[in-house]
Amino acid sequence: MRKSIMAVLICMALLVPSVLSAKGAQEEGDGKPVVGLIMKSLANEFFMSMDAGAKAYAEKDSTFKLITMGMNSETDFDTQVNAIDSLITQGVDLIVLAPADSAGMVAPVKRAIDAGVTVINFDVTLDKGALKAAGLPEEFLFVGPNNTDGAEMVGNYLGETLGAGGKVIIIEGNPGADNAGQRKDGFEKAIATHGLELLASNTAHWETEEANTLMTNLLTKYPEVNGVMCANDSMALGVVRALEAAGRGDVQVVGFDNIPAVKDLVLNDKMLATVHMDGPDMAIAAFNAGFEILSGKRENLGWEQTPLVLADKAFFE
Repeated sequence: MRKSIMAVLICMALLVPSVLSAKGAQEEGDGKPVVGLIMKSLANEFFMSMDAGAKAYAEKDSTFKLITMGMNSETDFDTQVNAIDSLITQGVDLIVLAPADSAGMVAPVKRAIDAGVTVINFDVTLDKGALKAAGLPEEFLFVGPNNTDGAEMVGNYLGETLGAGGKVIIIEGNPGADNAGQRKDGFEKAIATHGLELLASNTAHWETEEANTLMTNLLTKYPEVNGVMCANDSMALGVVRALEAAGRGDVQVVGFDNIPAVKDLVLNDKMLATVHMDGPDMAIAAFNAGFEILSGKRENLGWEQTPLVLADKAFFE
């Protein structure tokens, strides 16, 4: 019981600076909309760069007030729920959310909407079944990429490199996130296209250290592996470390997101490629979609697709 109380107090403490920031913005009476950006783990370089880019954009734009929040880890679901509830209490105008759990975050999204807050779903889709069950449209607006196509693209690049018969492992993302399933689907399509052999497909919940441990164990079980498909670059970092420790420079690794650390790995032949996805631009697109909804220029429905690019050695040179 004491541990549960302490966890709640810690979460509240983490949210206090943002609460004060929002109240300050509202008390200024400048009429600017207040936007809450809720990301996933800020231990992930992708969301760290998104956080920095979104803040820089808001400062330069100066037409709205921005609060940014993130999780301590990719599985820290309760912090996202607390963040939405905090922003509802503050009376923000717009919440831009990258859900950690596609089904689990629908209930807090519904609370926000019922409280009169506009919510934009970006990066990871909310679950259509959960949306329908909550009385929300299944075509709730999503701002983000086609994760299946992106994973298939980089998976095809690996398949072309290995050739038919190549033996591969998939390192999956968090099973609760729709983009994890979509990226796995894309990898599996590439495996079928190129006649690769799938040795194993396991989750590391988007985390570097978990991926490192998982890959170390998989190398022992499947020493014949030729390639690894990672559902994000944070996990790819852990996989590369495991391969280096085992002296397995012959294994090709692909990832997804193009976090800053990947550039040197690709240029130094420690990773084959990744998928470039611009986090700050995606957040900005979500902000702008939200402003259009607030002004009555569009409905909160559909899919605003953001671009993906194969990032191989030629991309970085």
